Amino acid sequence: MAGARSVGSLPVPNVQALAEICNGPDEHIPERYIRPEASSEEVINNYQGDMAIPIIDLKKLLSPQSSEEECVKLRSACQYWGFFLLINHGVPDEVIANLKRDIVDFFSQPLDTKKEYTQLPNSLEGYGQSFVFSEDQKLDWADMLYLHVHPSDSRDLRFWPTSPASFRQSIDAYSSETKSLALCLFEFMAKAVGAKPESLLDLFEEQPRGLRMAYYPPCRQADKVMGLSPHSDAGGLTLLLEINDVQGLQIKKDGKWLSVHAPNGAFIANIGDTLEILSNGMFRSVEHRAVINPNKERLSAALFHYPCENIVISPLPEFVKDGKVKYRSISYLDFMKQIFTQQLDGKSRVDTLKLDQ
Repeated sequence: MAGARSVGSLPVPNVQALAEICNGPDEHIPERYIRPEASSEEVINNYQGDMAIPIIDLKKLLSPQSSEEECVKLRSACQYWGFFLLINHGVPDEVIANLKRDIVDFFSQPLDTKKEYTQLPNSLEGYGQSFVFSEDQKLDWADMLYLHVHPSDSRDLRFWPTSPASFRQSIDAYSSETKSLALCLFEFMAKAVGAKPESLLDLFEEQPRGLRMAYYPPCRQADKVMGLSPHSDAGGLTLLLEINDVQGLQIKKDGKWLSVHAPNGAFIANIGDTLEILSNGMFRSVEHRAVINPNKERLSAALFHYPCENIVISPLPEFVKDGKVKYRSISYLDFMKQIFTQQLDGKSRVDTLKLDQ
């Protein structure tokens, strides 16, 4: 987001290179990466029934014959889960395939090539890591490339790789093809709770979007490291695409971690903190994390949808059904400044805005 340009993250070692050393005969993991909590909490890998993540079919949402029924499912997913799998989303297979290919190719390049796009001290854009603010905090087992993709005039092309040669074109096509997808979801989310579609569309249409591409190297001692610390997303809505067939996303549900297994080509969608507040808690952002595979690399691409930057975040009148406002108001820029100047810590930031705690 543009408001995050004035903040940055401390430089840390390249984890992809570190993994090659740690996976060697020595298998020594630096202390800053050792995370006891990675293996100390219960994880459910094979879930079904009430513990199965909802699947939303966009084609059914758009069909007059099935829209109402699918809307009910969408409301339940946003209210009780904060996550859902989105199928039949309409983004062309070729666009997704090109994106996947170029992300894999980018992270496969020599370190010196990737370092040409290293983050600057006052920016989150570029190649490196996020949310590192002290020299002694625990670090995630991941490398990332973060780019502002919309609006197009906000793009800082210093951080946009020229190798592979088709990279910029693939990102641009992906940004264009997904442009209407989130807006469609915002529209149906509002309809699902009896609010006017404009209540959300006016806040998110033509607003900033950012793409975070993450590379999680394998680690033979995977139970000692964490790919991405537990957190909830700050914006309105996130669309996550698994780049390869290695899964590592886990979400917290009823105090337990659930592994998310997405069908091939499906998006994993989740509510952000901003939308939880705007909806007065009708929709909920959910704590999630990424874990590491002991033998295989994992790659993902998260597309973040942010609201207009000059708003004050507070529950929208259309979502205050019983007259009870559940969250304090805060300027969006102040909220995001808090997000990007602290390390990831579950849902602590949005929780501090709740009233009647």
